[in-house]
Amino acid sequence: MADCIKAASGLLRTMILEGLGRLVTAEKIPAEPIPDFTIEIPADKSHGDFAANVAMVSARVFRMAPRKIAELLLETISLDHTLFERAEIAGPGFMNFFLKQDWFTQVVQTVLTEQNTYGKTQTGAGRRALVEFVSANPTGPMHVGNARGGALGDSLAEILAWTGWSVQREFYVNDAGNQIEKFATSLEVRYLQHFDPTVEMPEDAYHGADIIEHAEHFIAEYGDQYVHTDAKTRRDALVAYALPKNIAGLERDLKKYRIVYDNWFRESTLHQNGRVQWVVDELTKRGYTYTQEGAVWFKATEFGADKDFVLVRANGIPTYVVPDIAYHYDKLMVRKFDKAIDVLGADHHGYVPRLKAALTALGADASRLDVVLMQMVMLMRDGEVVKLSKRSGKAITLVTLLDEIPLDAARFFFNTREANSHFEFDLDLAVEKSSQNPVYYVQYAHARICSLLRAMAEEGVSLADCRWENLSLLTQPQELELIRHLAALPSELDNAARSYDPSKVTKYATELATLFHKFYDVCSIKYAESQPLKEARLLLCEAARQTIANTLRILKVDCPERM
Repeated sequence: MADCIKAASGLLRTMILEGLGRLVTAEKIPAEPIPDFTIEIPADKSHGDFAANVAMVSARVFRMAPRKIAELLLETISLDHTLFERAEIAGPGFMNFFLKQDWFTQVVQTVLTEQNTYGKTQTGAGRRALVEFVSANPTGPMHVGNARGGALGDSLAEILAWTGWSVQREFYVNDAGNQIEKFATSLEVRYLQHFDPTVEMPEDAYHGADIIEHAEHFIAEYGDQYVHTDAKTRRDALVAYALPKNIAGLERDLKKYRIVYDNWFRESTLHQNGRVQWVVDELTKRGYTYTQEGAVWFKATEFGADKDFVLVRANGIPTYVVPDIAYHYDKLMVRKFDKAIDVLGADHHGYVPRLKAALTALGADASRLDVVLMQMVMLMRDGEVVKLSKRSGKAITLVTLLDEIPLDAARFFFNTREANSHFEFDLDLAVEKSSQNPVYYVQYAHARICSLLRAMAEEGVSLADCRWENLSLLTQPQELELIRHLAALPSELDNAARSYDPSKVTKYATELATLFHKFYDVCSIKYAESQPLKEARLLLCEAARQTIANTLRILKVDCPERM
C-alpha cells in the first residue's frame, strides 16, 4: 500500500545523500562519515512540507558553517522531475522543502484507489505477534480496568494487523492455583449454607452475589447429593459446574464489547502437561536455583532482576509466577511467536523483569516479550469519582458500564490516553451529543460527509462523474492541510504499532475531523467557483470520509451515515 509521506521522505533522504556524495567528489566537503540526520514534518507549514537538519549536524564533521553546507547542497541537488517544487534555507542552516501540487493530487488518488485498505502498511513483514489482554480472573465478572485493557489490547492487535503483522489475540484463563481454591471454598460454603446456615464464610473468600447464584443453580440441579461426600469431590463438582459458566460469561461479555479471541489458553494445561514442573526442574538443572528454609528460589539477580524470588514454597506448591513462566516460554519457544505482547495492570511493574529473567535463564529471547503497563481508570460523573452502579449499588463492571454508556464511546474513550497515564472517564461526556464528545465529533464528520454526498447526488453530481484530473485545482490552505493529514495515516499507524499506543489513532481521527470541518466551513462545495472545482472538492470529501471510516474501523467504532 502506498505511503505518500514515507515515499517523499525517503526520496528526500536519497537526494540529500546523493548531493553530499557529489560534493565529496567535487572536493567541496571532506570525505568524512555523514552524521545521522532527521527529516521531519514542520508544525508550521510556512517552514515547508519537510525539514532536514543535515547541515546543522554535519557542521563539526565537515568543519564548515551549517549555512554554507546548506547552500552547497542546494546548488548540487536538482528538484527537477521530483516531488519537490522548491527548497529554502532557514535560520542558521535548516533546509526546508516544499512539495509540488502533483504530490497532493497523488495522495487523494491513493485514498480513492485503496479505499477500505488505505492506511495499511507491510512494516510487520508477516511476522507473528501474539497479543494477550484482559485475561480477567474467571472467578468473577470483569471490572472497569478490564474494560480499558480490552479496548486497548483489541485496538493494538488491529493496528498491528493493519501494519503487516500476522496477529493472534489470546485470553489466558487462570483456571488453576490459589484463586481457584478460593473459588472452590466460596462455592462450597454457599452450597453447604443452604442446608446449614451456621456454616461460616471465611473472610478472604469471594462474597459476591454471583457465588450464591452458582450455588443455588447447582442445588436446583443436584440437590443435596454432595452434602455428605468428601470435600474434594464436592469442591471439584462445584468448580466443574460454575467455572465453565463464568468463562462462557467472559466470552459473551467480551463479544458484546466487539472482542473475539483466537485462543483461550488454560493455565491448567500447563500443570497437566508437566510444563510447570519442567520450569523448576530445568532452572535447577541449569544451576539457577537454591533452597532456603525449605523453599526453592530462583537466582533472578544473576539476570538483572532486583531480587531473587521463590519458585516453590516450603509446602511444595509452586508460586503463581511458575505457570506464568511456563506460559510465556510456550509463547516464545513452543509456538515461536516473533513478538509476545502482554497488556497488564501497572501493579505488574516489578513482575516483568523477574519474568524476563526466568525466560532468559531458560534460553528464551526475553526481548521478544513486550509488556504494556496500563494505569487505573477513574469513572467520573458531575466532576466526582463514581465507584458504584446506580442500579445495583455494587462496583461497576464491564457489563454495567456498557448499560450506561454507548459502546462506541467506551471503545474510543479508553483509547484517548496512553496506557501508562491515569485516565478519568467522564460518564456524562460519553453520552453527550456535542462536539465536546470526541467520538461523537468524529462520527459527526463522517455523517456530515455522507449527507453532503447524498445532497450532491440528488443535484446530479455523483462521485462516479467526478474527474480525478480536477484534483490539481485543490490549492487552498485548508484543502492542502487536510490532504497532508490524509497522507499521514500509514505513518501514524506504523508509529502506533511501534509504540503500542492506540491513542495515536484516536488523536489522528479527532484531528482529521477538525481539519475536515475547517475545510468544509471555508471551501464551498455546493457553490464552488466552477464545476471542476466542485468535483475536486467532492472527491476530497470522499477521501476524508474513507479515511475516517478506516480509522474508526481499526478502533471497532461504528461509522454512522446519519446522525
